[in-house]
Amino acid sequence: MPDPTLKQHTEHPRSYRENRFVYPVLSRRSKGLSIGVNLNPDKVCNFDCVYCQVDRSSLAETKFVEMDRLLAELDTMLDFVASGAIWNDESFADVPEQLRRVNDIAFSGDGEPTTYRNFDEIIAAVAGLKKTHGLDDVKLVLISNASMFHREGVANGLELLDDNNGEIWAKLETGTEEYYQLVERTKIPFRQVLDNITAAAKLRPVVIQSLFMRIQGQPPEDAEIIAYCDRLNEIAAAGGTIKEVQAYTVARQPAESFVEPLSNAAIDALAATVRERTNLPVEVFYGS
Repeated sequence: MPDPTLKQHTEHPRSYRENRFVYPVLSRRSKGLSIGVNLNPDKVCNFDCVYCQVDRSSLAETKFVEMDRLLAELDTMLDFVASGAIWNDESFADVPEQLRRVNDIAFSGDGEPTTYRNFDEIIAAVAGLKKTHGLDDVKLVLISNASMFHREGVANGLELLDDNNGEIWAKLETGTEEYYQLVERTKIPFRQVLDNITAAAKLRPVVIQSLFMRIQGQPPEDAEIIAYCDRLNEIAAAGGTIKEVQAYTVARQPAESFVEPLSNAAIDALAATVRERTNLPVEVFYGS
């Protein structure tokens, strides 16, 4: 279980030194170092999740992705990490030895990465750079709300992930349209997300990432969790493969003050329900 006392697990700045697009974080779910690639430096996202940690009240300094600069930053970061110099940085000097490993290069950042118009091109370029550095064991992880998986360029990018030790972490944390709109606050239909996850999972195993929280002091109702389990079962019944469910809660300051983490006991109970009703492996991650 990741150590909830590590400050690096509760502080995930998407900036590092002079970099604009590439940043290292110690990830609870990666159990090591994750090198983030921010494809949305303009802070534009097609979801407006109540728990998001991105401050959208301030204007972004960087408005678009400069691919050459992004790749140069990543190249330098991979050398920096491979040399071990990163563990001398004051931000990472106290990281325990067992977590001093690079797990992945993650496409995440300040918005939904699959809205980036040249998504397949950037996946190919990053995969090539990873290969140049001899990092076949390092994953390429896409952290996504799955809203754009149906686009041709995104589908091509997902296939490139498949060919380069890639993994999809798809967001799904609700079971009903009503609760989905309460949490995600988007014009994207819930059914579109469900269909996209199902289609992706029929072609390769996917990880489901699910953040559960208290909203206005209230945890999700039992009926909502049962509906959530039903959605997971529907994906499996349609031929989709779910590798695991990551059930976690708020660990950093969310966008809205009315969002609070669930207790450890509540997360454990929720995970037990999911395991019982879906027979899927569920890994839990506690809050701050």
